[in-house]
Amino acid sequence: MSPVAAAAQGSFGLSHACDGPPDAADWDTLFASGVAPHPHVSRHVIAAHRSAGLLPNGLRFVTIRNGAKLVALLPYTMARDITGLSGRVARPVLSPFMTASAPLIADGPHRAAHAQALVDGLASASGGRAWRWPLLPTEDGAGPVMLAAMRARGWAIGTVSDFDRPVMERRADHDAFLAGHPNRARFKDLRRRARRLAEAGTVAHESAACGADLERLVAAFLDLERAGWKGQAGTAMACRPETVALAHTLFSAGSGPVGVRADALTLDGRPIAISLALVGAGTATLLKTAYDETLRSHAPGLLLEAEIVRACHETGFADRLDSATLEGSALESLYRDRTRIAEIIAVPPGSHALSLERRLRLARFEAQARSTAKRALGRR
Repeated sequence: MSPVAAAAQGSFGLSHACDGPPDAADWDTLFASGVAPHPHVSRHVIAAHRSAGLLPNGLRFVTIRNGAKLVALLPYTMARDITGLSGRVARPVLSPFMTASAPLIADGPHRAAHAQALVDGLASASGGRAWRWPLLPTEDGAGPVMLAAMRARGWAIGTVSDFDRPVMERRADHDAFLAGHPNRARFKDLRRRARRLAEAGTVAHESAACGADLERLVAAFLDLERAGWKGQAGTAMACRPETVALAHTLFSAGSGPVGVRADALTLDGRPIAISLALVGAGTATLLKTAYDETLRSHAPGLLLEAEIVRACHETGFADRLDSATLEGSALESLYRDRTRIAEIIAVPPGSHALSLERRLRLARFEAQARSTAKRALGRR
């Protein structure tokens, strides 16, 4: 590893480097001790993408060490982007199967110093160029720690867009979760749909975290998703060999601090809705869901989500459920809590040909153009 810069912080030394991935044990230790880490920056997720051939070209890592100890990490790429007028900007690694992009930062009394060293590393990694940062949690985890360090270092930061993602913080029990819920009508409707579904057969909830049951549910998920509209559009994971490989690797039990969970709603033993989640640091990230679209009127996907909420309270498999959704999710009526997710542009101090305000306008123009194109294609 070749350090490109070093900075002394207080009574200890922090060094940053821009190179390949760190040692597996160091990476896992950092995740386990990180500030509310999300799974997408874990070794498990990055390794699954690598084995499936889905990592972007030129992937590198900003790593921060306190002596030999790894204390911060971010995978990133440099790419041409409209916010640089087709010049290169830096971006955290993100795939269609990653729903957050915060770095890993070790928790503890020195986390602010770790974050400041990381920010120095980000500036070196980009060569002083701007960072375009989608899907950044800005209110919890390492996101606000990093943003505070950027501001302290004189970075200019602007928000392209943001939204509130549904999350669920586990209460003392399921009754406490339901008490005073602002959308009681949603649960009344789901109970009605569950009764109607039960008229067609025996409805049950099952879950798996390893072994043959997990493999069976992952395979059933791929079949369910391919049978629906995503299969018709060619975007289901089963439609491409690379994403089939990713599904089997990503949602398989392995070593390290990130686990896997599959939940299914069954009708007479047949899965009619399946949710696949990554579990780590007390949070279950419900990354993929599919359901039998011939039973759409019964809302099997939402019925399953309600069962996952119940199981979370009854078994404590996580302290928090992260819906991993974009804006406008149906889970907004089910989950009581929210976390802010933003796309930001962050520019390190120095002279730049493009102002932050112009970069923001370009990013918003691009988003509007894509939205217009999607609506036009949807009308065909």
